Amino acid sequence: MGGPRGRLISASDRIKALELINEAVQAGARLSPCCNEVGISNRTYERWSLTPDSTEDKRPLVHRNPKNKLSDEERAEILQVINSHEYADLVPAQIVPKLADQGIYIASESTIHRILREEKLNTHRFKTKAPVKRVPPTHIATAKNQVWTWDITWLDGSVKGQYFKLYLILDMFSRMVVGYEVWETENAEYAKILVKRALLSQKILGKPLILHSDNGSPMKAATFLATLEKLGVQSSFSRPRVSNDNPYSESLFKTMKYVPTFPNGGFASITDAREWVNRFVYWYNHVHMHSGIKYLTPYQRHYSLDKNIIENRKKVYKIAKENHPERWSRNIRNWDLPNYVALNPIKEEELVLIEKVSS
Repeated sequence: MGGPRGRLISASDRIKALELINEAVQAGARLSPCCNEVGISNRTYERWSLTPDSTEDKRPLVHRNPKNKLSDEERAEILQVINSHEYADLVPAQIVPKLADQGIYIASESTIHRILREEKLNTHRFKTKAPVKRVPPTHIATAKNQVWTWDITWLDGSVKGQYFKLYLILDMFSRMVVGYEVWETENAEYAKILVKRALLSQKILGKPLILHSDNGSPMKAATFLATLEKLGVQSSFSRPRVSNDNPYSESLFKTMKYVPTFPNGGFASITDAREWVNRFVYWYNHVHMHSGIKYLTPYQRHYSLDKNIIENRKKVYKIAKENHPERWSRNIRNWDLPNYVALNPIKEEELVLIEKVSS
């Protein structure tokens, strides 16, 4: 009759086990070895002995619900929200903060992921690829309009061999697009126009600014560099033969070309390209919740709307934890924003050293 503890034993076997154990104990044997021999614990023997007339195993009949389990109504509400038109294309990491900004908390990201997996809905909700490793940093920004990065990307035309050139400037601290234009060619004169317009729009003409780029010919043209010097802008370039030394601009172009609305068949004309880029930049600045800035929009970060939003999210999470403390094994999510942004990852001790050299 021996076997692993916890397995289900029939009523007849349980009665037989009690009889054998009792006979052995009456003959002088100790209780524990007898229980071990038949594969039960002392406590199980005592429980069986107290109710000798009810020896049927009741464990299969017991229905246990964890106290932190979602109710059917809560699960249905979560499914309704994540499959709604507004959230169907978003991942849980974007759905949760977006709801929090409306004063709503339905579940954590991990819970939503689990429900998606159980419902076989856990597919890619956004066209993206895995991030790549970065190289050591070269610049630090602690506020907007300190470090800008810019680059040029090609937009396919609808005719083979036809391309349009998107010039785009990004604020490294806030991730906001501060300037962009679409032209048919790469030209240093176009770059000069773009930088001047961006400086004027941000009202920082003549103020200190670093403009980082790769080593393309428009970026290093003598006339363009001379214009930057006159405007008081410090030029910065990626290191030779280092392909990912301009990560923020590259990441922005990746986001652009993987959004569902990007026309894979190319643009019919430069007018079509400009109109689409206008719509994309508005979405990116005002609608897109950026993972690098705690799922704020770049516009909110750039114009200091972030503090109130973050404080509201913290309140929503604290209330959610107070309502269901059994569902929280740790503190609420850390919504604190970073104090600085580096061109590439940097350690705290390296930041202290840079600050000492700068001062």
